[in-house]
Amino acid sequence: MNNRQLFLSHLAQTTDFPLLIEIEKAEGVFLYGPKGEKYMDLIAGIGVSNIGHRHPKVLEAIRNQLDKYLHLMVYGEYVQQPQNLLAKALVDTLPQGLDNVYLVNSGSEAIEGALKLAKRYNNRKEIISCTDAYHGSSHGALSIGGNEIFKRAYRPLLPGIRNIAYGVEDQLSFITTETAAIILETIQGEAGIRVADKHYFRALREKCNQTGTLLILDEVQAGFGRTGKFWAFEHFDIQPDILVCAKGMGGGMPIGAFISSKKIMDALKENPLLGHITTFGGHPVSAAASLATIKAILDENLITQVEEKAELFKSLLKHPKIKEIRNKGLMMAVAFDSFDVLKPIIDRCIAGGVITDWFLYCDNAMRIAPPLTISKEEIRLACKCILQAIDEE
Repeated sequence: MNNRQLFLSHLAQTTDFPLLIEIEKAEGVFLYGPKGEKYMDLIAGIGVSNIGHRHPKVLEAIRNQLDKYLHLMVYGEYVQQPQNLLAKALVDTLPQGLDNVYLVNSGSEAIEGALKLAKRYNNRKEIISCTDAYHGSSHGALSIGGNEIFKRAYRPLLPGIRNIAYGVEDQLSFITTETAAIILETIQGEAGIRVADKHYFRALREKCNQTGTLLILDEVQAGFGRTGKFWAFEHFDIQPDILVCAKGMGGGMPIGAFISSKKIMDALKENPLLGHITTFGGHPVSAAASLATIKAILDENLITQVEEKAELFKSLLKHPKIKEIRNKGLMMAVAFDSFDVLKPIIDRCIAGGVITDWFLYCDNAMRIAPPLTISKEEIRLACKCILQAIDEE
């Protein structure tokens, strides 16, 4: 059996129409097929490869760690340098008060830990989240998701969940002294890149302060330089009580984290002890790769280039069929009239060597979230391909 047959026969499928692009190698912003096919990855593996595929600093860090040790013990028992150095590097990017890091394996797992932490710390039961929010696919993360289409087949889900509209200040009145936490994506991703204004975020922070509600910000997609700041909440002059990250954190390796103050995080230490457990969280190879990723983002000044590169995309992607471009940095949605218009364009882009897709809750918009390392010339090539795909019928 060839690779495609093995894929279809033995790997669990999530749709009847997977992309079925076979990849043999990846480097920088490009993926390569077994027959010489070359694809520009304009979605960075869905927000993962912020510093490109197989960044040299990440590869070096992985090789160095392989010569020392792999998994040793469940999280939080042994003193392991890769975890320690990564936690310190993360804290160094954050404002005072976000100084305690719990390392996990993925964004969904980080969300689960953050929800447990908030409920345990506050001894409250209600969680508020937003309509059209996406926080992951595990049971708890799905419970706070904001789209019923993806939830209805799995009910009953967690009780005590209320959805409010993202960015609508009047609805902050639903936050009360019964609310353990409100969780929202700083920038809504799967809703098609929706950005609330600074006034909303300040009102949100104030309402949480008034009611003793913890503010959880999900930056699984928006973190690690994607928006032109290391953390997207920096755009809004606030800070969360709990921050969730993953995706772009690992340079291509699986890792995630939820981050809070030591005071809040200590709630997981008693009643019961071992309040959150992970076997592989903070895996030393992933932790080493993540530390190298942070260093690459900062040392190569990738964040300072984001806005200029985003503006280049916007200046080039002009066409009567493009109705709107929404973005925060290189987290972009290019809107068309409908999915029926967009889907053939995406298919032609892939055939032309540029990989993009749409959003779970916004299927009339094209996702653009390339590696932050993408060059201006590569942006021009990508936009040329997109425009050609729009013009072809």
